[in-house]
Amino acid sequence: MEWIVIALMLVLFSEVTLGVVFRMVGRPLVWYDEVASVLLAWLTYYGAALAALKRAHIGFPGFVRSLAPAARIWVVVLAEALTIGFFVLLAWVGWTVLEVLATDYLVSLPDVSNQYVQSVIPIGATLFVIAELLLLPDTLRDARVGRAAGASVAERLH
Repeated sequence: MEWIVIALMLVLFSEVTLGVVFRMVGRPLVWYDEVASVLLAWLTYYGAALAALKRAHIGFPGFVRSLAPAARIWVVVLAEALTIGFFVLLAWVGWTVLEVLATDYLVSLPDVSNQYVQSVIPIGATLFVIAELLLLPDTLRDARVGRAAGASVAERLH
């Protein structure tokens, strides 16, 4: 995941730099804006999945730790169920949208299908669900012992 996100960042950086240079010399690229938008969307979805895998999303660990052990487990289970449920729904809706986009193409690059461009929605959502499921055992164990999800090594030793 890290390599995918790094590659997307490098491609986006290169594409934007190329677009600026060509615009400065008076030969703007027709496809520059549309491709930059697509790359930014892809970076957002894949970056979100990477953040999920690293437990880097916003949370309320202090609140969860302040709860009684039984309540901590229920709050964590509810939060995980809602998060996973949302991303399963997003993946399903994203997949159904792909069928609608089967005949649409980018304006500036008419050979590139919108179906391909928008495939990042179900793929990114599925990767997010996989990340949440991979970390679920650690998350539940941390909730049982009162540690913040994704706690650092120093926090785990105390």
